[in-house]
Amino acid sequence: MCNAHHLRELQAVIEQDRAHAQTWARQIDRLLRDLQQAVQVAKDHGHDDLDVAQLAGYRIAYEQIIATGYRENPLNTKRTGRRGFIAQAPARNLLLRLDRHREDVLRFAHDFQVPFDNNLVERDIRMVKLQQKISGCWRTNTGADQFLAIRAYLSTARKHGRHTLDALTRLAAHDPWIPHAATAT
Repeated sequence: MCNAHHLRELQAVIEQDRAHAQTWARQIDRLLRDLQQAVQVAKDHGHDDLDVAQLAGYRIAYEQIIATGYRENPLNTKRTGRRGFIAQAPARNLLLRLDRHREDVLRFAHDFQVPFDNNLVERDIRMVKLQQKISGCWRTNTGADQFLAIRAYLSTARKHGRHTLDALTRLAAHDPWIPHAATAT
């Protein structure tokens, strides 16, 4: 789950609900930012994981903040229509998602291979959506497949520190750059 999106939604809850003090939103926003910084410090010091006690402290704090959120955002039981689900406030919906998916929200702290957000993935998709917006559609599946193959090749090359022009030049010369195979640990 993308924590950058969570932070934006938490900020919206904080700003929209000034009359109803959403202390849980401020607290979980701070906790996620602090945890992200703790993970970065651990990575900078060459660690593969957080200290077990430190991680346990963050998990306990997370659970306490979620409990506070439920107290601040009780379940809406008033029906607005005749049928269907009873609508909940945006703050309650965000709280439910952060509670139900807590393992996914905190995965970046347990597995340092998982990023805090998915902004890199979104950047990779953005060009495809831009091309679609300009052209409207692909004329053939072959054309779409070739475009996506080249985009994936260039994205991988950039992630490995290769220059785009160098990668394209080698590709055109039938000597494509190929990343080294990952070694199993």
